[in-house]
Amino acid sequence: MLFGGHVSGGVKAAPERAEAIGADALQLFVQSPRAWRFPAHDPEVLAGFGDRARGAGIKSVLVHAIYLCNFASPDDEIYGKSVTTLRNTVDAACAIDADGVVFHVGSHLGSGFEAGLERVLPALEQVLERCSKAGKTWLLVENTAGAGDTIGRSVEELAALVDAAGRHPRLGICLDSCHLWASGYDVTDAAALDALLDEVDETIGLDRLRALHVNDSATPLGSNRDRHANMLEGLMGEKLAVFLGNKRLQKLPALLEVPGSDGHGPDAGEVQKLRDLWKSGATGRGGKAVPASKRRRRVGA
Repeated sequence: MLFGGHVSGGVKAAPERAEAIGADALQLFVQSPRAWRFPAHDPEVLAGFGDRARGAGIKSVLVHAIYLCNFASPDDEIYGKSVTTLRNTVDAACAIDADGVVFHVGSHLGSGFEAGLERVLPALEQVLERCSKAGKTWLLVENTAGAGDTIGRSVEELAALVDAAGRHPRLGICLDSCHLWASGYDVTDAAALDALLDEVDETIGLDRLRALHVNDSATPLGSNRDRHANMLEGLMGEKLAVFLGNKRLQKLPALLEVPGSDGHGPDAGEVQKLRDLWKSGATGRGGKAVPASKRRRRVGA
C-alpha cells in the first residue's frame, strides 16, 4: 500500500510538499478549488512534473476535480461549466501522467436518480474519450456520504453508473472510508468490509478500484454527514486498521484528506499515523469472501 495525502501547491509544488510529509503517493488540485477559471499551466512545468515526482519518491499521483462541479445538475449553466472544467482537469492530469482523476458526480437536486444519470453520461463520454487518447490516466468516481440528492452513495449507485457508461475501460472508482461509514458501511468490521468488497467485485470489479481516501469520521455510522477527522481522533479510531489491513486493498494508494494538526491538511504526523494503522491492520484476517446469505447489510439500507 502507498501512503500520502492531498497536498497544496498545485503542479508547481505538490511533489516537494508530499515529500516533506513523508508521502509516497499524492493527490492535488490543478486549479483553485474555489473558482471555475482554469489556469494556463506552463507546458514546461507540466512536462517536468513526472521527473520531480519520481525524484521526490512519489509512486502514485491523483488529481481531484474541484467540488463546484455537478454533472447531474438540471441547471444548464452549472452543467456546462462542470463538463468544461472536468475536460480541462483530465487534460492536465494526462499531461503530468497522473494515475487518475477523482471526481464527485454531484446532486440531481430533486430531479431523481435516473434523470441525474442521464445528465451524467454525456459528460462522461466526452471526458473518457480524452482519457483513452493519452497515457495511463483513469477517471475515478468517488463514493459520497449520502447527503441530500447526491449520486454515488452506495455500491449499487456506483455500479449503475459504470454499467450505464458501457463499462468503459478507463472508468473506475475511488472509495472513501469516511463516506462509506457515513453512508452506512461499517468498514471497521472485518465481515462487513469483506461483504462490501464482495459487492464491489461482483457488480463493478475490484480491478476498477484504483484508489482509497482514508479519513476518520466525526459523525456516527449511517449519519449521511461528511465530516472528516484526523487519524485516531474520530469515531472509527484505531479500528480503521481493519480497512487498511484488508488483503484486497493492498497495493492501492491510500490518501488522507484530513485537517491535520494545524487545519491546513495532511501533515507528517498524520501520514505516520496512517502507516502505523496499516501495520497494525496488516496482521488482521480481513480479505475473505463472505457467502451472500451471511452478508451484513449496510446501516440505513
